[in-house]
This record gives sequence, structure tokens and C-alpha cells, in this order.
Amino acid sequence: MCVTAVESRPAGVLGTSSSRGQRPFGARLKAFVALTKPRIIELLLITTVPVMFLAQQGVPDLKLVLLTCLGGYLSAGGANALNMYIDRDIDALMERTSQRPLVTGMVSPRECLAFGITLAVVSTLLFGLAVNWLSAWLSLGALLFYVVVYTMILKRRTSQNIVWGGIAGCLPVLIGWSSVTNSMSWAPVILFLVMFFWTPPHYWPLSMKVREDYARVGVPMLPVVASNKVVARQIVLYSWVMVAVSLLLTPLGYTGWFYTAVALGAGGFWLWEAHGLQNRAKAEVTGAKLKEMRLFHWSITYVSILFVAVAVDPFLR
Repeated sequence: MCVTAVESRPAGVLGTSSSRGQRPFGARLKAFVALTKPRIIELLLITTVPVMFLAQQGVPDLKLVLLTCLGGYLSAGGANALNMYIDRDIDALMERTSQRPLVTGMVSPRECLAFGITLAVVSTLLFGLAVNWLSAWLSLGALLFYVVVYTMILKRRTSQNIVWGGIAGCLPVLIGWSSVTNSMSWAPVILFLVMFFWTPPHYWPLSMKVREDYARVGVPMLPVVASNKVVARQIVLYSWVMVAVSLLLTPLGYTGWFYTAVALGAGGFWLWEAHGLQNRAKAEVTGAKLKEMRLFHWSITYVSILFVAVAVDPFLR
């Protein structure tokens, strides 16, 4: 998925397979949990649950929320594990991924593949049998899009990888809505688009920070193939569209004054940060003074604030 967590560790080499007896159970358990990238999934659930409140126009059934969260975790976890299986060669060469379980040898490639496929099957069945089949197919679609379209096709071939690959990370919004209504509406589509335009300006600042990692393994993230000026300009363009789209919910009647105020405030601060980054890039500031990670960290806060407003707004109308 396209929502990211920063890791910074010394680069290593692909771990050699060791016997299970040499790998303590507790460490192995932590390694399998790490395969699911739980810090990333936290943000995916932040975009799922509030949409359920919006769809219900109040408090959704708690059991349904728990089942949706469990299914979403298993699905996203399976996608992340399969992503690590496919990317294990470059993960061993990148500093921020050099301690992932496949690189250290704590989990073998075969175990990772089986684990990812199992989570994919279990999550799809859980959604279909306990929630509804529309949510199940959306969940499976997100997993396949991330693994096949982004990881296998786009990531190593185009600088637009994160733009289109990020669609997988937008689908939890649709899943949250469909789990409550078993249907679609313009509200989740608008929030899907918010996340679509959010993903590149969220990820590109991180890519600017670790561009040498991506360059070393030949992954053409935009900051690898373009100057800071070009990347910052793209960040500003996507940011303006994202903020504009986020304000469409209210005129269409899905939200009220509270969401609008939060979207304006949070979006305004985002644009301030985006333009600040662009100004520093234009001035050819480099290194720590570029402060690209300020926007990255704010992007995570922005999503949290915006979707909390989505959940709270129905109670204030």
C-alpha cells in the first residue's frame, strides 16, 4: 500500500536461510507481523472506519466495524507480504529496507509467499461471508492491484509508478462505505479521489529524502529522474487538486459546516507546506535545509484529521 512508514537502518545483504531451531519463536512471530507492515495498515484503517460513520450517518454496528477492520488488516497484510516477496532483491540493497524479515533470513521466501497467499484467501472469504461480497471483491481488487499492477508492472518501469499504483491505497475508502451499504455512492468516490491525489505528494517527499536508495536499485521514482524543482511543482499541483476535491462533499450534501471548516484549515496548512517546499526547491536548497520530510509527516496528520472530521460531522448536522 501507498501510505508509508520511514525506516533508517544500515544496508545489508540478503539473509541466508537458517534452520527453524536457530530462529527463536518470538523473533519469528515478530517477523511475520512485520511482513504485514502494521504501521502502514493503521493509516489504511483510518480512512476506512470514518467512512463507515459517514455511510451510516451515525455509529455503525460495532461487530461490522471489527469484521471490516480485521478483513482489511488481513488483506493489506497479505498484499504487503507479497510485495516483500517480490521486492526482496532490491530490499537487500536499500538502506531503509535492509532489516526486513526476508533480507535478514528470519522468514524464508517460500514462507513469505505462502503467508501472503493465505492472508489474501482468508481476508476475501471473511469479507464475503461476514460482511458482503462487494466489499470482498473490492478488497481482493486492492490486493491484486498493489501486488500485480504496482509492484510487478509499474514500480520498476515508470516514474508515474506511485501515481497509478496508489489506487490500491485508495480502495479502503470504498470498502468502508460498501461494508455498511453494500452499494456505492458519490461520497466514497470523492474521498477515493482525495486519497488518489494525496498519495503522490505524500510519497514524493519521502522519495526525495531516500532518492539514493531508489537510484541504487534502479527504481525510477520521480525524484530519481527529475530535479527537486520539477518534483516540488508536481507536489504543489497535486496538492491543490486534492484540497479542491476534498471540499466537494459539502455542496453535494454529504457533510456540513464542521467537515468544511476542518478541510479548509487542514488543506490550507498543507498548501502552505507544499509551497514552502517548492520555494526552497526553486532556491536550490539541498540537504537537511530542504525540509522535505515536513510535508511527509504533515501528510499523515492531514489524513488523520480529515477523516476524523468525516466521522464526527454526521453528529453535528
